[in-house]
Amino acid sequence: MNKQRESVRKQLAKLEEANLRSSEYRERLLAELRTTMPFAAACCTLVDPHTMLSTGAVTEEGVEAIHHLLFEYEYLREDFNSYEELAKLAEPVATLSGATEGDLSRSLKFMKVLQPAGFGDELRAALIVDGACWGYLTLFRLLHEPFFQEEERLYIASLVPSMARTLKKASLLLPDSEGAAFLDDPGILILSEQLLLLSSNDAANSWLSLLRDWEFIDEQTLPRPIRAVCSRALAASTKDREPQTDAKVCIRIPDGPYLSLRASMLQAADHSVQLAVWFELAKPGDILPIIAEAYALTSREKQLVERLWRGLSTKELASSLHISSYTVQDHLKSIFAKTEVSSRRELIWKLFSRYNLPANE
Repeated sequence: MNKQRESVRKQLAKLEEANLRSSEYRERLLAELRTTMPFAAACCTLVDPHTMLSTGAVTEEGVEAIHHLLFEYEYLREDFNSYEELAKLAEPVATLSGATEGDLSRSLKFMKVLQPAGFGDELRAALIVDGACWGYLTLFRLLHEPFFQEEERLYIASLVPSMARTLKKASLLLPDSEGAAFLDDPGILILSEQLLLLSSNDAANSWLSLLRDWEFIDEQTLPRPIRAVCSRALAASTKDREPQTDAKVCIRIPDGPYLSLRASMLQAADHSVQLAVWFELAKPGDILPIIAEAYALTSREKQLVERLWRGLSTKELASSLHISSYTVQDHLKSIFAKTEVSSRRELIWKLFSRYNLPANE
């Protein structure tokens, strides 16, 4: 078994060096993991590191039917091992059997979702590297199968940095030069509180089709990013905070630019709850948080990049941040080194223009 696991480590290291799309990597990742530890089904989710909301998931047979319920328990109900809590831990990997001390019936999610679907124990890992979360991994075992063991949990924990680095790298892959054209018009969806589609415009229908193709789901299934922002908006309404502050994700479209997806609650005339979801090509301000995480920029470096995009000079940068021009130059040297560029113009192109976004050069 140790030889097999070492072989998997080496294979994951090779995948880390390959320029794979995130969906292809996640499919190959699950195939590799299955060679060294048994599980009945799995789900590997890509997330926006800024909001930690899903931007797409690879799910295996058996999970798709309960995926919407897993979202409900993640965002709208309290239960064991939420990803938001896992991501705060030094070792962000946990099993349901461990959290419940072997009594799965203590988990409402197990009683209401997993058990009726024939699943027993669940292992979850928040895929974190350099303090940022790039994805979630969930493995399931059937009711009659043994619980996940501590040594299996530790094994997955040892692979987390590699998995997270690869997903992080995939978020920065350049689009093909001959990529498809994308709509400039904003897409708008109106959904019920139960996330049933009520109305949509043509642009939204086009984005829906693209996201479904990307996730290999049918026309009756709501894409995960839409479910994620809607769930966050609904959850925010119960916690006395404005949904608009974080009910959004920035999605990297294969062979294309970033897409910004946001949700907001509406109050219908009949007092029913509805949700408005809108799609638009991401603006530089939308993708900057992801880029900052990907290149491990500090808070100050992120502030500088934001102002550079707006066209501020060195003197203006220093004045706006209340630092000296010499300190500005030191920060710029650090930013250039991290992003592997040698000039401001090259930096702006690499971080924004290459994704077909307008940049103030």
